[in-house]
This record gives sequence, C-alpha cells and structure tokens, in this order.
Amino acid sequence: MEILYWPILDLTLWGFVGLYLTRFKGNVPNFVTFFLGALILWDILFRSQQGISISFLEDLWSRNLLNIFISPLSAVEYILSLLVMSIIKLMLSSFVLVLLAYLLYAFNVFTIGPALIPLALNLIIMGWSIGIITTALILRFGQQAEVLAWGLALLFQPLSAVFYPVEVMPSWLQHIVAFIPSAHVFEGMRAVISHSPFPTAHLIYAFILNIAYVTVSVLFFSWNFRAVKNRGLLVKTGE
Repeated sequence: MEILYWPILDLTLWGFVGLYLTRFKGNVPNFVTFFLGALILWDILFRSQQGISISFLEDLWSRNLLNIFISPLSAVEYILSLLVMSIIKLMLSSFVLVLLAYLLYAFNVFTIGPALIPLALNLIIMGWSIGIITTALILRFGQQAEVLAWGLALLFQPLSAVFYPVEVMPSWLQHIVAFIPSAHVFEGMRAVISHSPFPTAHLIYAFILNIAYVTVSVLFFSWNFRAVKNRGLLVKTGE
C-alpha cells in the first residue's frame, strides 16, 4: 500500500485536477465553490464509510466480536447497528465541517438548495456499501486487511470526479466511471452550482446503482460471516 497504492492514487487525482485547471489556464469559473462543495460532499461519503469500518475495528481491537456473535444477533442486525453508528458520527462531523466552511470561507453549502438532500443521500448509501464490503474483508482476512478501512474508499476518489468533470478523464475510463454512483453525484453538484438544469438523470442513475451495490455488499458480508463461523476463524480475530 505504501509503495504503490498511495503514490499512484495521489498522482492520478491531482493529475486530473491539473488537467482541469490547464484547460481554463487557472481561471476556472466558480472553482472555489466547486472545490469546497466537493470537499464537504466527499467527506459525507468518506465518513459514512468510516462510521461502519471504524466501529467494526473498535470491536475487533477490543476482542469483542466473539462476545457479540455468540449472542442471537444476526449478521444483518449487526450491519444495521453499524449503520446507526455511521449516521450519528456523520451528523456530528458534517455539522463541524459545514460550520467551519461558513465561518472560515463564507461558503454556505445550503446554497446548493433542495438538491443537497438527494446528493448527500446517494453518497451516504455508497459509503455504506464500501464500509460493509471493507468490514467483510477484514472479518475474513483479519488484521492484514485493516488498511482497507482507510484505503478502499479513497480508491474511488479519482474515479468519482470529485474536483473535476468526468470529461477530463480518458474516454475508456469514462465508461467505467459511468457505473460509479459518486461520479454522477459530483457531476450533478457542479450542474446545480453552475445553475444548469436539475441533474435528475444523474441522481436517478446513482440511486439505482447504489441500491444494487448495497444489496450486493450485504450479501457479501453475510457470505463471509458464515464462512468465518464455519471455519472457526471468529475466535482468532483481534489482537
């Protein structure tokens, strides 16, 4: 991860940002608004994923997973408890971020208007999908996979067109990005800020993709949970 993953991720992300700025010779319309809005919305996705992954890791580090799963608690019920923790943490962190953006930079994220609700909702659901998959992988492979709690969500940042439009990317990559819900969300955010027509198509497509992905992630977690129990790996988790 340290040798290849993070350097390539940083180079890809900021390389696309550089290409975007070059097109406008450094004078991008509404760039500050785009940038701050993108930062806040990306944090919503990242914190929703972290709320699940870190809550699970806290149980893992305290060797509490065995205590939890010898109870009648099902895998789906455990996931729902992680979602509740994710929502609580997300609300607190988002409040701080929105307040600081207003106090420090006079940026009011609520100027996005009613579109903020479906934009944020899609990002939360996508963050949940990533968090559930991350949790399943850590449950299956143990501490070796803990780095995914921080790295897997960030893998989607360059592909989500957070700070630049999708059109900056190579054409072959744009076909892949079309299946990433967050890319549609950030394209929709830029459309709203630039007073373009409401991005209904982007939001509907992102929602359909999210429903499919969150369903797959829950099934993936349940499958790994059964495999861990059947192999007796649960008693070996934790430090």
